[in-house]
Amino acid sequence: MSRERGENPKKKESRGEGKKYTGGSAHKYLSGGKAGYSKNKRSVQREALPKFDGLIRLNKYIANAGYCSRREADTLIASGVVSVNGEVVTEMGYKVKPTDKVRFDGEIIKSEKKRYVLVNKPVDFTIKFEDDPMKKSVYQLIKNACKEQVSPVGKLERAACGLILYTNDTDMDIKLTHPKFRVSQLFHVFLDKEVTEEDLKQLTKGMYVDDKMFSAEEASFVKGKGHDEIGVRVFSHKSNIVKLMLGKLGYKVIKLDRVEYAGLTKLDIPRGNYRLLSEKEVGFLKMS
Repeated sequence: MSRERGENPKKKESRGEGKKYTGGSAHKYLSGGKAGYSKNKRSVQREALPKFDGLIRLNKYIANAGYCSRREADTLIASGVVSVNGEVVTEMGYKVKPTDKVRFDGEIIKSEKKRYVLVNKPVDFTIKFEDDPMKKSVYQLIKNACKEQVSPVGKLERAACGLILYTNDTDMDIKLTHPKFRVSQLFHVFLDKEVTEEDLKQLTKGMYVDDKMFSAEEASFVKGKGHDEIGVRVFSHKSNIVKLMLGKLGYKVIKLDRVEYAGLTKLDIPRGNYRLLSEKEVGFLKMS
């Protein structure tokens, strides 16, 4: 994959049509020049992404259609009231294709519409569903986003904030979290002390953390801010790489804000709010 994978087209659309791809926000966090560093261009041949079979677990298929939770779907499957293409299925973990005809008590379960919800997560919110209403969950923020059941793509710590994508598109989830895809993530990092030029450069050179090599694609001081705030871009499905590298260099991360994810930015999404991706953005992610 080329380094341009995460960049955005220049054209801006109206909010009603799903404004995005506005890569201008990256200039604030990645100033380049003396204040920023990038990896040297590499000509390494990367492996192609695997082809996904489009299969989905039967319990998830039923849950995504809005009939019940996955756990309740398991109970229905075990009781023998679910059939696939005319055959009763009681096997746990059974997988179905989008074209399969799944019935519950003789009634066909229609395949749901794919939904993509981009959320600007506040600090101290978990990305998982919480039964206890006193515990802060992103699901409380997106309860009116769509009737379909969506799940978070990848991870984002409770203490972190910024962009997190929720979807019921299994293929998209697998793609964005697959190690070979190396999704682009840009973080605005607040630290306990000023970062030296040497350490900023070291982030792009790479380092071993717990016997694993990590490196940033770009690292820069944030324009108009002190040197205790930096912008760091990584090409990885993991969200904790930046924190691990800075910890190795002796810095404590005070706040970690994911301001860009897979070419999508948080412009026009206030903290604690969300928006649905446009068809153009979904197509962009699928083609990346």
